[in-house]
Amino acid sequence: MASRAHDAVHWYLEEIGARVVAKTGIPSDRYHLGKLMLHSLQDDPDFILQIDGATGESETFGAALDRSIRCAVSLTNMGLKTDDVMVLMGPNHLDFCVPHNAALYLGIMVASIDATLGVNELTQVFKTNQPKIIFCQSEKTGDVDAALKMLNMDTKVVTFNEDSHHTTLAHLLKVDEEAVKNFKPADFDPADTVAYLTSTSGTTGVPKTAMLTHKNLNLGTRYLWIEFSKFPTPTRMAIVTSPAQWLSAGFHYLFSAILKYTRLQTSATVTPEHFGELVNKYKPTYILISPTLMTTMMSKSKCDFNCFENIHFGGSAVTQELLAEVKKLTKAETYILYGMSEVSGPAVQQDESTPPGSYGRPIGGLELKLVDPKTNEIITEPHVPGELWFRGPSVFKGYYNNEKMTKETLTEDGWLKSGDILYRDEAWNLFFVERYKLLLKYRNHQVSPSEVESVIMKHPEVFQVAVTGIPDKECGDLVVACVVPKPGYSPTAQEIKDLVKDSLTDSKQLRGGVIFLKELPTTSTSKINRQKLKEMVLDLPRE
Repeated sequence: MASRAHDAVHWYLEEIGARVVAKTGIPSDRYHLGKLMLHSLQDDPDFILQIDGATGESETFGAALDRSIRCAVSLTNMGLKTDDVMVLMGPNHLDFCVPHNAALYLGIMVASIDATLGVNELTQVFKTNQPKIIFCQSEKTGDVDAALKMLNMDTKVVTFNEDSHHTTLAHLLKVDEEAVKNFKPADFDPADTVAYLTSTSGTTGVPKTAMLTHKNLNLGTRYLWIEFSKFPTPTRMAIVTSPAQWLSAGFHYLFSAILKYTRLQTSATVTPEHFGELVNKYKPTYILISPTLMTTMMSKSKCDFNCFENIHFGGSAVTQELLAEVKKLTKAETYILYGMSEVSGPAVQQDESTPPGSYGRPIGGLELKLVDPKTNEIITEPHVPGELWFRGPSVFKGYYNNEKMTKETLTEDGWLKSGDILYRDEAWNLFFVERYKLLLKYRNHQVSPSEVESVIMKHPEVFQVAVTGIPDKECGDLVVACVVPKPGYSPTAQEIKDLVKDSLTDSKQLRGGVIFLKELPTTSTSKINRQKLKEMVLDLPRE
């Protein structure tokens, strides 16, 4: 791994792209993820692509290639084509990548969604995405069929496992051998063809589906690997802790074959106990993980973190205290990734010169500017907070079937409004302040929950904390802290209040009180569920 940003990943992907273009004669195929994946799987058929840690099963490049081609042949025979939508919902088992890869070969849009959604939620998702085919577990077909019936949609349902009422994946893989031998991926424009329909609700709670093209993902996701200097196989094994529907898992489904590393996943729930078992048995070398989940795993899982060579944090604010705790457990290179689904991954990168507390400088593939969110005027001075805007080839195409939200987020000249407030120093190192929509307002003063949280986390008996607001007619928001104590400790509300009082100005005091919880509500990616927390505090006793 390099101690600074490195161009090796770009050189490698350009080389792979050139080999594919040499075969096809189509210059734009250098961004066609399906063709890049096919080429890579064919290149080393005996390499281990994926392991299901729950079962101990593994699969090689060659086996995954054969199964995904067979699936693609069946999808073509069923009439599916470029720009149709495929919904995938299931755990991270070995079968999940089969229709996923097949869709990328054919230009079918992949919409991976939360497998725990109920009928009403599925109805909303299906209404937006309009899928032509859905892959799910047999246990979920009742909800899926009910949602499709409510929408009067004639959508094909295929189960990953055995089911007496639906077509199974195993059945789809039984195709003519000659068709498998003669299979060719579809030709399409990677700059215009959507690869992923990625669910992203941000902090609003309103589900949206971001359209990420093959070119978006090709150019954006590579910056995850900007600190690595050795390709192929920048790392031996990456462990996937995110559920399959999130882009942090999708990164590995897309690039483990192309970059040639083994993907360690699990079809079981990632509990601290199971995480510890996976780490101790397989000794993965890379992890992309949320700060919240890492805090839980360090506290509750019994494993040796020294196997990790690289740890990337993303998804929410990372405290210096957490980084210090990680350094006590492992010698791994630790980096904070700042980005968002709408830019296909990272937007900012760190190197050895990044000052403490900074997320680093803008990646080379994006233009960035800080803008006053009220006036839209560009902020030119350092140390002045503003909303971060992006423009470049990794910026998404818009929200699927949601023109209103697209217009609110993308300007006519291609700038994406991030919704995040940051400031920069003189060297353009960026420092996160807060999500614009999460900022609290006490009278005429803005309050950053992250700032208050960072103070409270300095209390030696605090395990986790989340700050939100209680609506008040006169004051706007009353700041309230939700605290999870460390096991065996009992910090008092007054201690928490005094810590904030000694550290922050009057407008940031805990006038809403302190609430002690056993755990914070989280999303399926282990981020703090801010919307649910905001609702919870209205009914909980406050001290």
